[in-house]
Amino acid sequence: MTGNSIALTGTARVRVLHRSDAGPLAEAYLRNREHLAPWEPLRSEDFFTAEAQAASIESKLGLFIAGSDVPWVLVDGSRIIGVLNLSGIVRGPFLSAHLGYWVDKDMTGRGIGSAALEFAVDAARSELGLHRLQAATLPHNAASQRILKRAGFEEIGLAAQYLRIAGSWQDHILFQRILC
Repeated sequence: MTGNSIALTGTARVRVLHRSDAGPLAEAYLRNREHLAPWEPLRSEDFFTAEAQAASIESKLGLFIAGSDVPWVLVDGSRIIGVLNLSGIVRGPFLSAHLGYWVDKDMTGRGIGSAALEFAVDAARSELGLHRLQAATLPHNAASQRILKRAGFEEIGLAAQYLRIAGSWQDHILFQRILC
């Protein structure tokens, strides 16, 4: 999980987030603002700036160093085309983490999301020694549910008012994948 990039599919690659990604990440979020709005928390105007992304990256890298998160970016050349992360990593008898991801609106339907999830599953199992990954989707996010199911995740339930998304507390379907 070093800074080296790993091929996913076509020209898409995955690598750990870098401090130098602030500008390209802000551009990716701005380019995908409408595409992501139904699936993410409300974002302030400041969120879409390189300065805000630099602060966010510092926080994420601190959690990475602490061993509780792994922040990756999906790239095509120098352009960020998505995000992939493991968060809330718990050790001890649980050995679990939450999985989150998104793919650029112009890159959907190319297998990038599926390849990214397979990469995350492999890294969680082989590099982090995790037993389980969990992911959550809004009930109407059929595309994300298909990707999770293709990656071997199984639906395990419904969490009422699970996350505040697009300005309101929304139910989420929970998925898990047992890794070993």
